Amino acid sequence: MKIAVAQLNPVVGNITGNLAKLEKTLKQFRPLKPDLAVFPELFITGYPPRDLLTSRWFIKLVFKANKEVLKISKKYKGTGILVGSITPAKEIAGKRLYNSALLCYNGRLIAAIHKTLLPAYDVFDETRYFQTSDKIRPVHFKNKKLGITICEDAWNSGKSGVYNKQYASNPVKILAGKKADIIINLSASPYQVSKDKVRFKLFGAQARKFNVPFLFVNQVGGNDELIFDGGSMFIDSKGRLNTALPSFKETAELIDTDGKQGPIGFKPLNKTESVYNALCLGLRDYVKKCGFKKVVLGLSGGIDSAVVCCIAARALGTENVTGIMMPSKFSSRSSIEDSKKLIKNLGIGSKTIPISRIVASFASSLKTHFKNTGPDITEENIQARVRGNILMALSNKFGWLVLSTGNKSELAVGYCTLYGDMSGGLSVLSDVPKTLVYQIARHINNNGDLIPLNIVTKAPSAELKPGQTDQDTLPPYGALDKIIELYIDKKLPVSEITRKTLPGNTVRWVVNTINKNEYKRKQAAPGLKITSTAFGMGRRMPVAAKYLL
Repeated sequence: MKIAVAQLNPVVGNITGNLAKLEKTLKQFRPLKPDLAVFPELFITGYPPRDLLTSRWFIKLVFKANKEVLKISKKYKGTGILVGSITPAKEIAGKRLYNSALLCYNGRLIAAIHKTLLPAYDVFDETRYFQTSDKIRPVHFKNKKLGITICEDAWNSGKSGVYNKQYASNPVKILAGKKADIIINLSASPYQVSKDKVRFKLFGAQARKFNVPFLFVNQVGGNDELIFDGGSMFIDSKGRLNTALPSFKETAELIDTDGKQGPIGFKPLNKTESVYNALCLGLRDYVKKCGFKKVVLGLSGGIDSAVVCCIAARALGTENVTGIMMPSKFSSRSSIEDSKKLIKNLGIGSKTIPISRIVASFASSLKTHFKNTGPDITEENIQARVRGNILMALSNKFGWLVLSTGNKSELAVGYCTLYGDMSGGLSVLSDVPKTLVYQIARHINNNGDLIPLNIVTKAPSAELKPGQTDQDTLPPYGALDKIIELYIDKKLPVSEITRKTLPGNTVRWVVNTINKNEYKRKQAAPGLKITSTAFGMGRRMPVAAKYLL
């Protein structure tokens, strides 16, 4: 069977645009006469549509679009269209919809297959919207029995240890038991570090175990916090990779499931390079899909702002990035010079707006009210908030999106200022630990020092008081990031983290500081998710609480 694999980038809610993208792909493949064209999960709506699915007007538009797919299929006789959408369900516990795969052929609906396993962990909340289906059966099409699954349906690893999700039902096993000739999986599977290896291991193991070839068709692109990396693949019945579509790129490719091409061997993505590519894609799509063209960010001479600036320049073009230098009396000469070098190396726009006089005016206005008190973090935060106000003013005046530059390590322990350096429309590095920020910087500099060497080698500092460094307040970033990973990602208690890392007092300080800064993170800009547990939509913790594990 010749199958056109459409690894595409839909826009959430843009039903008309997504339909146009579907038809454009079919036109592209018309001369090749594919038997089937496969599009990702919920492609008609874009994924994730979230509470758009609670609006009847939106649901009606999608149902109308489903009928439009049938009309489109009349134009491409001989080619089946398999696409993800929503369909009506009998209301059970208030769920009115199915997450479905529609197989359309010559103007007829051959089958509507509904998702069985609905994820309700991490960033997923599908039980909020969808009714599960217990009807698992192959679909007869062109003398083949197609085992059609939707994303999570193929992620029941049982006791294999490949993945930690176990369900009572295993759709792949059931379809293979009913003699499906191929398993086809329509997905909107978000990126996270090393997930490509997990997917191949899981899908390959199932193909081999059930002796059935496996086709994985994934969405690509950024939608809010989520980044979809594509990485669609065809695996033969022996679990060998035969076709791999590129990651982080919208593309479509024709595969022949009966072809004689040999296995190509699986090559996992490089961790640092894949994170860099993911952040570029996530930033570009967030800016574009939100209707912006240009971005602005503060340049401090530090590693975080430098990396964000490089990502923005690559994602959007240097002409669409403006860096703002806002020196204070505590800004070192080297930081100012490093920022100037970065601006020159990248060729971006820039402005210099000194803040010393503005900060002094705040001090003068508050002098009477701060009588008999000494300088402390209050005065430091005023500087950060002045900078945030300047960036937001430029955003308001010129329509630029402000990028905040704080990393996951800082956000975890609250080493950041509300309404100051946390100001912005998108937090590019909010799920990137500080140690990984340095790795990305070195990756960026592989082909020449775009980021001045001094930025990479000097001790990190907020430069809000004389001689300040991050490690005056925080543990070394290597240790801090390990504790954050074990507590946030692995969800281990303090006692177990202590056995694996540092003395208990350090671990307890970090964990307590993470817990008490939840209120800051509730007010943070959306961030791009690249780890298993990001701050934001996938982690829902109470603010008014007191706990220490």
